[in-house]
Amino acid sequence: MGESDALLPFLPPEGDGRMNPLQASPKALYIHIPFCTNKCHYCDFTSYVLKGQPVDQYLDALEEEMKRTVAALPPQRIETVFVGGGTPTVLTPPQMERFLKSVFAHFPIAADAEFTMEANPGTTDIDKLQAMKAGGVNRISFGVQSFDNGLLERIGRIHNVDDVYRSLENARAVGFDNLSIDLMFGLPKQTLAQLADSVERAMALGLPHYSLYSLKVEENTLFHKLYERNELPLPAEEEEYEMFLLLMKKLKENGYRHYEISNFAKPGYESRHNSVYWRNEPYYGLGAGAHGYAKRERHVNLKGIQPYIEANKERLPRLEVYDIPESEAMEDFMMVGLRLLDGVRASRFEEQFPGRKLEDVFGPVIEKQLRDGLLERLERDGDFVYRLTERGVLLGNEVFGAFITAAV
Repeated sequence: MGESDALLPFLPPEGDGRMNPLQASPKALYIHIPFCTNKCHYCDFTSYVLKGQPVDQYLDALEEEMKRTVAALPPQRIETVFVGGGTPTVLTPPQMERFLKSVFAHFPIAADAEFTMEANPGTTDIDKLQAMKAGGVNRISFGVQSFDNGLLERIGRIHNVDDVYRSLENARAVGFDNLSIDLMFGLPKQTLAQLADSVERAMALGLPHYSLYSLKVEENTLFHKLYERNELPLPAEEEEYEMFLLLMKKLKENGYRHYEISNFAKPGYESRHNSVYWRNEPYYGLGAGAHGYAKRERHVNLKGIQPYIEANKERLPRLEVYDIPESEAMEDFMMVGLRLLDGVRASRFEEQFPGRKLEDVFGPVIEKQLRDGLLERLERDGDFVYRLTERGVLLGNEVFGAFITAAV
């Protein structure tokens, strides 16, 4: 895939040829398609029910943002692309073809880039999948959530289990082999037995990647309203803990590497794009409600469809832009980096924050986590690595939270 002859040259700075990763142009690109067939009960993402939406005008505006983005921050080679939503696969085949052409027209996508698109089961017929494949997509992440039709209905999903099997069969028929599915646990009235059945069905598919998330009750969702009224029957904390243990056990038994708190993969199929976030590296963020991070600056785009469309006629569609202080960037480095079970390297910290040493900045916090058995310290090739212990994986939020406002 890609048009390698159109790649823009990247010239290293004078000196030793190395650039601080936080000061380089991003190598990762996120694009948001905010349309869905319906709004799930737990979803707080920027998404709007498709019916009546100006989709073609949105794609026009998105292309304008692409033009303004590469003019403001010229890209080097893009190594990962992730198209999320919403449900990107609600686009029609002609809209999908047009959208993907615009991505390659404005960004220098590497020939070996990982190009992921999110999809909902039931929205990927053969024609659409062919348009995706021809347009450069090489990885699909399906939002399956459960293999129990009753649970799917309870959380507001409109697909059923048959749709899951049909969508995966279609994807394989078109030639996609890098496939992932999301499963959720801790759902209303979900039992350990129901989760075990879903996991068995998921394992039988033999996919290279699985993402496993616990339900988070977010504000501005139907579930939050029910929770506030004490009408959301969630599993007890102890049962949710047992669900997570079950998931880890089953995935490992089936040969999957637990490489991030919520993600398991066969060797070589780890999500390259999401690893950019976990390593606290820069990325472009385009589309309504999208976030981006580059040169120690974060931005959030306007969320409404019409305001986003109108803004792109004159400027980049920013809702908010703010600088990240060094102390906050260092805290982010630890909080997201420790999600990776390989941990964080002291040398990588020094690359991102020249003149600062990891142990000098976070020494007291790290030492406490070591004493509590939540972190372990390893030495590799003269470099210190800090990573979660087995106990630390189960208490991850406690570990991550310890680094908030902890930078010395």
